[in-house]
Amino acid sequence: QVQLADSGGGLVQAGGSLRLSCAASGSPVSGETINWDRQAPGKQREWVGQITVDGVRFYADSVRGRFTISRDDAKNTVYLQMNSLTPEDTAVYYCNFPRIGVWGQGSQVTVSS
Repeated sequence: QVQLADSGGGLVQAGGSLRLSCAASGSPVSGETINWDRQAPGKQREWVGQITVDGVRFYADSVRGRFTISRDDAKNTVYLQMNSLTPEDTAVYYCNFPRIGVWGQGSQVTVSS
């Protein structure tokens, strides 16, 4: 059974940084395209970015240049490094395997102004 565990969220001031982790079990992260999505209060879920099996990365316009997705195959973990955070980045962040529909439990990120 494939499971994803999100961690690393917290409270940070505007302009600060956080790194989220997504630890996978039951499937190698190197064998899956992995998405990061987020959902802010009262808003629809928003796609943030993606890393493919080949390591190619894509980002939403709203985060490109500030967020970076990386993958550590030895730790079977994917990361979302978030820099230059703004209050508009406040949301619950989820990693997920879109091919098989598995989602992490989410990490709350709160950015204060």
